[in-house]
Amino acid sequence: MSLSQSALKVQKALNDIGLQLEVVELPASTRTSQEAAQAIGCQVGQIAKSIIFKALTSHRPVMVIASGSNRVNEKVIEELIGDAIGKADADFVRQSTGYVIGGVPPVGHTEHIETFIDQDLLQYSEIWAAAGTPHAVFRLTPDDLQRITGGMIIKVIG
Repeated sequence: MSLSQSALKVQKALNDIGLQLEVVELPASTRTSQEAAQAIGCQVGQIAKSIIFKALTSHRPVMVIASGSNRVNEKVIEELIGDAIGKADADFVRQSTGYVIGGVPPVGHTEHIETFIDQDLLQYSEIWAAAGTPHAVFRLTPDDLQRITGGMIIKVIG
């Protein structure tokens, strides 16, 4: 089965990094962590959701890759970056990453994005991340995620 343009872009980014990870597109939506877990057949906590925030002073994007079962404590992120953050709107997310909300992958972005990874993802031997569309995902390990993003591992809930 052929992949959509956005999913192909993620597959190319993974290939360019040198990882043998396969993007798959599912018939069911993977837009939310709950939908993704149901479509894949895994625990909600194994979903590595990429959330884009906007730093309010510098206007730069900040990505938090959180376990699907966790809600990000924005104060934790603000302390780490030294700037207040707000939720990024759809246009900002697409401009910063090249992808739509609900399909933002951890790699292959339009620009470099400072990244933080939820330490709760480390408890799983395999996790799943979005791959460019609300129907595309790929399986990886927490080590793979840290390696491909260079993200700092933090406690996102506070």
